[in-house]
Amino acid sequence: MTWQFTLTGLLIGSLVGLTGMGGGSLMTPILVILFGFQPTYAVGTDILHGAIFKSFGAIRHRRLGTVHARLTLWMFAGSGPMSLAGVGVATLIKHHYGDSAQSIESYAVGGALVAGGIGFLAKSFIKRGIQSNDRPFILSRRDKILAVIIGVVFGFVVGLTSVGSGTFFGLVMVLVYPLTMAKIVGTDIFHAAALLWVAGIGHMIGGNVDYHATAWLLTGSIPGVLISSRFTVRLPEIILRVSLGTILVLSGLKLLNVPAAQWILLGGLIALGCGLVAYGVRAWLARPRIQTASG
Repeated sequence: MTWQFTLTGLLIGSLVGLTGMGGGSLMTPILVILFGFQPTYAVGTDILHGAIFKSFGAIRHRRLGTVHARLTLWMFAGSGPMSLAGVGVATLIKHHYGDSAQSIESYAVGGALVAGGIGFLAKSFIKRGIQSNDRPFILSRRDKILAVIIGVVFGFVVGLTSVGSGTFFGLVMVLVYPLTMAKIVGTDIFHAAALLWVAGIGHMIGGNVDYHATAWLLTGSIPGVLISSRFTVRLPEIILRVSLGTILVLSGLKLLNVPAAQWILLGGLIALGCGLVAYGVRAWLARPRIQTASG
């Protein structure tokens, strides 16, 4: 099974490159639901893949000057050590709970996916918490403490479940820091790359990584993000965010094994597909009217 991993990496990379959003959050549920990975190995493989994958975006944003380096360092002061704590908990669960370990990890990943999907949806509708500006943002003592706390809480979640490196941190930064969206995106990606390298190395030591899958995922995702980042998708950002958030929530419910989870997943995907088709039809029907009016 090689071309399937490459195709999956290509799709994820293209999605991230086209939209600049957290499509990488889809990797763990795809590995578990479609490829049958045990949750522990899906998390470790996803994190190592994300570390390599997001490093390309981190370098690019650093060169563009859209990274707030000091904020990144303060968040990383909390997230780096706590991501290793999350990895440690995942490894302990695997060694001490035997066959039931994968069920425990599956519930943890499922819960994180539901929370991440809700956070992603919240990012779609919450415009700003603090008014942004282009002036240099000097961190106060309160800002530094908040950054460490943010890192501690969500770093542990990322290390344990792989979910949230591009969702929770970006959402909280939107709410509490007066940064432009370009700076938030750049800082989020740069911090995520550093955090995922720490957690990825932890999972490598813990033996939770499928290197074969990681390599073939990268053969698709790296070209996908490099090529697709040259283009822009025509769908409005709100449509893309709602779609991704919905898929994350549905995937989480599937991993949580809620009653009738398969039917909920199928029904949700059908409803989402119908919504996207309806939007496309509406946009297509509106196009001639605009041309006629301008004529």
